[in-house]
Amino acid sequence: MSCAVFFREIEAWHNMTIFAKILAGEIPCHRVYEDEHVLAFLDVAPLSRGHVLVIPKEARALIHELSDESAAAIGRVLPRLCRAVMQATGATAYNLLQNNGSAAHQAVMHVHFHIIPMSNAGGLGVVWKPQPMRAEDGAALAESLREALR
Repeated sequence: MSCAVFFREIEAWHNMTIFAKILAGEIPCHRVYEDEHVLAFLDVAPLSRGHVLVIPKEARALIHELSDESAAAIGRVLPRLCRAVMQATGATAYNLLQNNGSAAHQAVMHVHFHIIPMSNAGGLGVVWKPQPMRAEDGAALAESLREALR
């Protein structure tokens, strides 16, 4: 292998997300579920016991970039994984978290969902700051969204 090829491979490896490295088998994980499109594994720095990460095998940073096939595969498996987390941990509540973009607190630029069981020992703390919306603003925004969906 030439030095140029070697350094290109090193650069490519450094540009891979940690999830891409897990998918490639370069970093181990505690696998919970796997199929053709989805991998679920325990978070190595959990907020609570049973904190699971669910990722598509398709490498996309943001959820709106996913193919319909990958998005549907995640949608099919999330309820089963949530039930399994609740059963295995005894939790009666959980958060399902998915962030898109660094401004929305996404740290790994590969689509991923967190299933975070709530317990007396921990879970996800959330600060919610709702803002009022005028009826006419809501109507105009809903129309804009319907137009974007067409």
